[in-house]
Amino acid sequence: MLVMLEPPLGSTKGIPVRGGQRTDTSRDKMYVCMSNMSISSVSDASGCSMIALLHTGAANFPPNLLSRSRQAVSPLFPAGVLEGFRSIVSRKLASHGFGASMAAMSSFPPQRYHYFLVLDFEATCDKPQIHPQEIIEFPILKLNGRTMEIESTFHMYVQPVVHPQLTPFCTELTGIIQGMVDGQPSLQQVLERVDEWMAKEGLLDPSVKSIFVTCGDWDLKVMLPGQCQYLGLPVADYFKQWINLKKAYSFAMGSWPKNGLLDMNKGLNLQHIGRPHSGIDDCKNIANIMKTLAHRGFIFKQTSKPF
Repeated sequence: MLVMLEPPLGSTKGIPVRGGQRTDTSRDKMYVCMSNMSISSVSDASGCSMIALLHTGAANFPPNLLSRSRQAVSPLFPAGVLEGFRSIVSRKLASHGFGASMAAMSSFPPQRYHYFLVLDFEATCDKPQIHPQEIIEFPILKLNGRTMEIESTFHMYVQPVVHPQLTPFCTELTGIIQGMVDGQPSLQQVLERVDEWMAKEGLLDPSVKSIFVTCGDWDLKVMLPGQCQYLGLPVADYFKQWINLKKAYSFAMGSWPKNGLLDMNKGLNLQHIGRPHSGIDDCKNIANIMKTLAHRGFIFKQTSKPF
């Protein structure tokens, strides 16, 4: 892997490389070849500017190689020099007509999925808990895996049938009032609409890789299969694998978010969006947390075990 190294503006000294200093006096640049963490100089690598890609994470390297490359290159520069490469590359992209969107995309490492489907149910509830619980809000955000931007939204309220009257506790917790669920489609009808939306968005194409993302395992491990079993409804295969954002966050940040979205937003210095326990607002918070973690170089992986 070839990496172009440029010393700070005005510097005439060579860049330290294992085994001594080398300087290309004609171009005031240093090119190094990195292989298994060894660094050696090469005479020229015209047009190579991989250092900026190493900094942004846009290069299509395996994550372990990308991380080791950054570690090897960073000590060769004074503090702040690497940051300058990011702005240089952004300007060069713009000058060649790629625009801001391409520059923004360059800050994300490649993810394993084309789309992330962010989901967060709200269900009937009370103290003590009622049984069975029933889904009353069914939101999904379609998140582009390259840009981490929301491309499409599915959002419906659902008529509960076993406990059709919402409790005061449920309304206070979720913000969902009786008029928002009365006359709405049943869960069976909503699941049919979800399938239609998935098809319209191209998510059922076998060549398109997508996965659901939830804040915890409850939504797709407990709530949906439990209610479908109670009603005698099948569970579509695409609901049977997902990413638990709490686990992903703990992998990325090294701490478990006991208070869910509130702790994750706090840990990432993010402002909470909307109302806690609103399904659609919770989805927006999940999407924002995912985008922030992706910016930091995190690669999302399935956390659920096969059914």
